[in-house]
Amino acid sequence: MEKTLLMAVDLGTSFIKSAVYNTDSECIAVSMAAVKDDRPGPGIFIQKGEDLVDAAVECMKQVCAELGERAGDIAAISFTGQMSGFMGVDKNWNDVTTWSCSLDSRYMPYADKQMKELKKDFLEISGTNFPAMAPKYEWYKTEFPDESKKIAKYLMISGYMIGQLSDIDIDDAVMDGTYTSWTGLADISKGVWSDKICDAVGLDQKYLPKIVNSNTICGKLSDKMAKAIGLKSGIALVSGAGDKMAGCLGSAITGYGEMNFEASSYGGVHECVPEYRPDMQKGLYDCLPSPVPGKLYLAKFVTGSGITLDWYVNTFAREEGQKLGEAFGKLEEKMKKIPPGANGLMSIGLLSGSAMPIDGALRGMWMGFDWSHKKEHFYKAILESITFDFTLTMDRYKEMYPEYNTRTVKIVGGGAKSAYWTQMLADVQDNKYQVLDRDDVAMWAAAILAGNAIGVFPDMEKTAAQHAKVKKEFAPTPGVRQSYEPYLKLYEDYVKELRDFYLRIQEVNAAAEAAAK
Repeated sequence: MEKTLLMAVDLGTSFIKSAVYNTDSECIAVSMAAVKDDRPGPGIFIQKGEDLVDAAVECMKQVCAELGERAGDIAAISFTGQMSGFMGVDKNWNDVTTWSCSLDSRYMPYADKQMKELKKDFLEISGTNFPAMAPKYEWYKTEFPDESKKIAKYLMISGYMIGQLSDIDIDDAVMDGTYTSWTGLADISKGVWSDKICDAVGLDQKYLPKIVNSNTICGKLSDKMAKAIGLKSGIALVSGAGDKMAGCLGSAITGYGEMNFEASSYGGVHECVPEYRPDMQKGLYDCLPSPVPGKLYLAKFVTGSGITLDWYVNTFAREEGQKLGEAFGKLEEKMKKIPPGANGLMSIGLLSGSAMPIDGALRGMWMGFDWSHKKEHFYKAILESITFDFTLTMDRYKEMYPEYNTRTVKIVGGGAKSAYWTQMLADVQDNKYQVLDRDDVAMWAAAILAGNAIGVFPDMEKTAAQHAKVKKEFAPTPGVRQSYEPYLKLYEDYVKELRDFYLRIQEVNAAAEAAAK
């Protein structure tokens, strides 16, 4: 056990990353490889399966080269990564559809149609406000009928990678349970595919993979792939978990009522619960199965929240030759003197619409500004707006699960480096925020799952808790939540009342574009 090493592979959108951990949770080698993508037209974002495999093999190979002889101690490989998408393969695991992630929006007309017909079922049964695989299946079958006839299984990216790295038969293809909510095809309370939804979209369940737990050994590393990577063959390939759910395990929020805030490109807030209570009235959260069997997580993400913050700084505040971190720091220093509400300047920071509740019409907006407002006011307003959006959902968690009174949130991701934003979150939500001593929670969780599958970590929750220590705390400033209450209510009203205005802008713009052609 002392020599045992565990490999985690993160299947991201832009990069694939591989890291190797020892049983003391130390990352002893890491490598990253870029993933090619093709964007031949508006709304088209595709990635070929062979390119994904090549990138994964390359970064795994680099890690093994760095380890040298110690690579022989790797006992299991597990996966994490992007959680929303669709891929169809033939009976020999050949890529038919290409990997179509959430950035590939060609399926949206089918999503809109399914949401009109099945919105209640998607939320009640699959636990999601807006599924991906269900409408992508209908889109591909309708738009590419000849190609769709070649498909033997519809997969997520991790299931495809396991198939490529092993010699398993296509009938043994798998999908880890944490991915199932956002397919829109599963009954998450029962852990099975939903007969009702699959029948409604016309999908025969023989085309779907087996749903497995996150700690399941799904295959063994094949001789061919072992030689390409520089490993011994037969290493256990463990299902792993989607990145957001892996982040929950890695940050050790596995007790009911415990929460984390992932301050990342697609920021999210998650709470561990024992049962699913759908938010049929407001639709402010989804529910996803936990990597720990039998548990669930309430989940809310804001599409591109971190991307929006980077966009603002790069577009309006970053000076020539200035590092991005320095630009953020300079803004935050100036914002310290600005009171809640940014001196009357408010913002809607949903530059790519709202995911929960689903509303593709919303975009960005600033309102209430005058000649006194500077760059730091505009940035504070957009930061407050993203904070408000998450706060409304966290308040909803409390309404729907009143038995949990947790007032502590663990923060992970790039945004955890910002003391200013972390304090704002604590103040607006009236919660204590804890910064962890590690920023690799999803990758480390994949390693925990790999170790549990082979018997190295018998208790996943205990292992996670032992290796996710708090290094800093931010307590809410007394009275600040009360100062923010009127602005929070304004924000809640604005995103509803201004929807028609956004639609009118888009209609006028679409007409102008059509006239210009």
